[in-house]
Amino acid sequence: MRIARVFPRRTKATPDDPLAFTVFPKKKDIPEVDEIHISVTFSYDLPKAETQEKDWRRLGVPVKIGGPALGQPGGDFIPGMYLKKGYVITSRGCNNHCWFCGVPGREGGLLELPITEGWNVLDDNLLACSESHIRDVFAMLKTQSERPVFTGGLESKLLQPWHVELLREVKAKRLYFAYDTPDDYAPLLQAGRLLRDGGFTQASHAASCYVLIGYPGDTQTNAERRLRQTWAAGFLPFAMLYRDNGGKVNTDWSKFQRTWVRPEILACKLKEGS
Repeated sequence: MRIARVFPRRTKATPDDPLAFTVFPKKKDIPEVDEIHISVTFSYDLPKAETQEKDWRRLGVPVKIGGPALGQPGGDFIPGMYLKKGYVITSRGCNNHCWFCGVPGREGGLLELPITEGWNVLDDNLLACSESHIRDVFAMLKTQSERPVFTGGLESKLLQPWHVELLREVKAKRLYFAYDTPDDYAPLLQAGRLLRDGGFTQASHAASCYVLIGYPGDTQTNAERRLRQTWAAGFLPFAMLYRDNGGKVNTDWSKFQRTWVRPEILACKLKEGS
């Protein structure tokens, strides 16, 4: 079956094959397909997805809208289908229940999936998986042509020395952790020590950390303190700006966030202590 996949916006992870679209094509470029899937990641993209649905229904083939924005669980991962080839998901769900995260409500508790190939790992909480699953994932990563990136995020409090050994063996290019709430900081410090002991130096910028900012009650003073604490723990901080279901962000917060997302600028800024 030939399935066209349609996305409201293009990101680094959007598939780039001939049957992936972000705009309705010109008449001469309309493909012969059996079905059309509109994939929506963010709730604030739903209005655009509804417009896309009307456009694509003109082709007279079934059109389905799905994705995380509609609260639908992901199921088994199909490489290259809704994410560019190279991205991989080997487990879904999380047993934590963070107030800002929709993963447990959408995916439920942790579920290990059949392992497919890829080098950019997007699991919701890989380190919460069984040891056998984690080791199988790393065995797969050793076969890839690209150095692994753990974009999905790794949970600091679950990191163990044997995880670090595996990360070193596959020569991981970038590891993302998270500092979302105050109780994340002590585990982040411990994770930083384990990574340094395992040979991941801060100078390599391999160890990175998403830092949630701009949520209700947050201040830029407190956000900057968390970002600097993240650097002190041994991680390159990346500010992740909180959005409500409508996708709205405060302009001042948006300006603040832009100064904390470029690795080269951040490294110089923090080394100088400015």
